[in-house]
Amino acid sequence: MYIEQLYTNCLAEAAYYIESNGEAAIIDPLRETEPYLALAEKRGATIKYVFETHFHADFVSGHIDLSRKVNAPIVYGPDAETEYEVYNAKDGETFPLGNVKIKVLHTPGHTPESSCFLLIDEQGKEHALFSGDTLFVGDVGRPDLLDGVMTSEELASMMYDSLTKKIKTLPDHVIVYPAHGPGSACGKNIGKETFSTIGEQKKFNYALQNMSRETFIEKVTDGILPPPQYFFEDARINKSGYDPIDDVIAGNTTPLSSATFDAAVKDGAIILDTRAADDFEKGYIPGSINIGLNGQFAVWVGTLIDIYKDLVLITDAGKESETVLRLARVGYEKVKGYLDGGVNTYAGKLETVHSITATAVASEIAQGAEVLDVRKPGEWNVSHLKGATFVPLADFPVATNLLDRNKPYIVHCGGGYRSMTAISLMKNYGFTNLINVYGGFGAMQQAGLQIVSEEVEA
Repeated sequence: MYIEQLYTNCLAEAAYYIESNGEAAIIDPLRETEPYLALAEKRGATIKYVFETHFHADFVSGHIDLSRKVNAPIVYGPDAETEYEVYNAKDGETFPLGNVKIKVLHTPGHTPESSCFLLIDEQGKEHALFSGDTLFVGDVGRPDLLDGVMTSEELASMMYDSLTKKIKTLPDHVIVYPAHGPGSACGKNIGKETFSTIGEQKKFNYALQNMSRETFIEKVTDGILPPPQYFFEDARINKSGYDPIDDVIAGNTTPLSSATFDAAVKDGAIILDTRAADDFEKGYIPGSINIGLNGQFAVWVGTLIDIYKDLVLITDAGKESETVLRLARVGYEKVKGYLDGGVNTYAGKLETVHSITATAVASEIAQGAEVLDVRKPGEWNVSHLKGATFVPLADFPVATNLLDRNKPYIVHCGGGYRSMTAISLMKNYGFTNLINVYGGFGAMQQAGLQIVSEEVEA
């Protein structure tokens, strides 16, 4: 028996490869199929099943393409209605895989069709649980993605039963392999590890502690941030199907001349600059939004950019196809192409971003600049610069309406990735006096600036 977790940091997503005696199963594959095909070929195995734990909302799964390429069935649990052919397993149904078995546990709560897959080893012993978005390390899946169909309270009540009757009854030694790790918006406080055990989760996961149904519903539904808008479109795509990824990459990786690029922008296309923040700072095309490939690219694209809008790309040389693929992972396929040759071939005038070191922050504040912290609420609550204004990047653009467009702002995040994204957006919203801080909050801490916590200020 062989298990491999294929973790993608950009999406904080884990797919799984399970193999026994030459037969393999893939659970929750990403949009591209090559990693799974290559792994099976390397190990001399045949992919027998493609399992899906639920209709993913945060990425477009590769289950349809993979199923077609290896001629293996797509297996969902009960209650999964699709517009393409799948096998809907019954609760408790088992699937032989070499010398092991995979048992379906229907665990509604995150969504009605959510299911976990329990791996039973060669000795008939329960070995591992592939828990999808039902159970994370330190958290459970958010129950608020079906507004208008089911309430958060209804789904949370279903989750309570799933955890009580299906998950907590498993032996403590069973390994927990979730679909997501830290940074995913599918939970509200996912732990830093990407796997655990049932025993560890019974001890430390707040949602697995003994409590009444009413208390559980209150705890699980409290403090959930609004989901990114692209979640609903991705869930729809995963239910209805999509074009083959090879066709998408071929169609969207189109070199554009400066004139063609400008024409697309004039017609309403958004300029997405995927270079690193340091490169964007030195020269960018006016109107660009900077979301670098070197961070949680897909998550921030999905949070900040309208999925229905056309895009034109600025990329580092050789990164064009990768950018198109990573956009397609989250359902962004309206890409007109990329500027051939990058910003160096742009016919117009480039703009730059004014950046300072952390040691210069105090001087800028003394001259009237206001510090704008764009990190996440959890980061802000731990500690922040005294006197700073807090506007999470995820709340853009609405929250920026509370800011003064004529005031100078020193914009920072944890290290510089998100602050450059924020600055690029703010410039498009009419802010003209913006300053970036090299090294972000970490550098300001080291520079000895006054740091406080929310509790201290309160």
